[in-house]
Amino acid sequence: MAEVKTVAVIGAGIMGRGIAHAAAVGGYRTILEDLLPNALRKAETEIRANLDQAVELGKVSAGAADAAFARLEYAGSVEHAAREADLVIEAVPEEMESKIEIFTLLDKICRPTTILASNTSSLSITEIASVTYRAKKCVGMHFFNPVHKMKLLEVVRALETDADTVATAVEVGKRMGKEVVVIKEAPGFITSRINAMIGNEAFYMLQEGIATAEDIDKALRLGLNHPMGPFELVDLVGLDTRLHILEYLHKTLGEKFRPCPLLVQYVKAGRLGRKSGRGVFEYPELAKKEAATETTA
Repeated sequence: MAEVKTVAVIGAGIMGRGIAHAAAVGGYRTILEDLLPNALRKAETEIRANLDQAVELGKVSAGAADAAFARLEYAGSVEHAAREADLVIEAVPEEMESKIEIFTLLDKICRPTTILASNTSSLSITEIASVTYRAKKCVGMHFFNPVHKMKLLEVVRALETDADTVATAVEVGKRMGKEVVVIKEAPGFITSRINAMIGNEAFYMLQEGIATAEDIDKALRLGLNHPMGPFELVDLVGLDTRLHILEYLHKTLGEKFRPCPLLVQYVKAGRLGRKSGRGVFEYPELAKKEAATETTA
């Protein structure tokens, strides 16, 4: 098993900053990268706030929170972030082209021993790894939103991923405080494949007028004991992200994953969920907060 001291996270969006938070709490020197300075400032502010909340709730000590925050560094280029890393976790948008572009660059920049991981929730790690000269050292590490609270990590073994890389990814996940499952690569892995089908069926029910979004969510929370309804969840994940997943599953697994036309329509309308202030439900307070952030940036 490889020794990991420094973790680089590529992309400071919702998932990237959450992964960086978990890595720093796990004791790793953590370098968070994003091309947009505002994204890095937002990530730093949010990570500090989440650590402070954890202290208030008694989940970590003030000293441990401060130590984790001190382990965080920020970089404005992939080259700066990844050059010294033992493990690089890519957390860019859920598009194969973007991930292949990042892995091609990382393969040139990183030391030969560096492990490259993708936080993809559905795409083929084997295909992503194929553009590198280190397919044995490429692995999937699928975290869940919000990363600092959700306990599960799916470690995905691609066609050529070696046992040492899998073992290292599992150990890193455990140090981050995660419960880890190891799976053989398949479209959608475990959770995305099942969640996508549930969420897509919920959209078909909404489109058909069977029930309101609120009542569909309530039925799954109270009747099936789901912690969140399918529409609450898709608004959190992002409707565009869910659509990308469904399109990939439809392409690879067939008609049962064809995206509901209503979901497609919402995405075309810019109703992307909490991040845009409006998805299935509306979040005017989040839209105002985002606008204020952009104004002061």
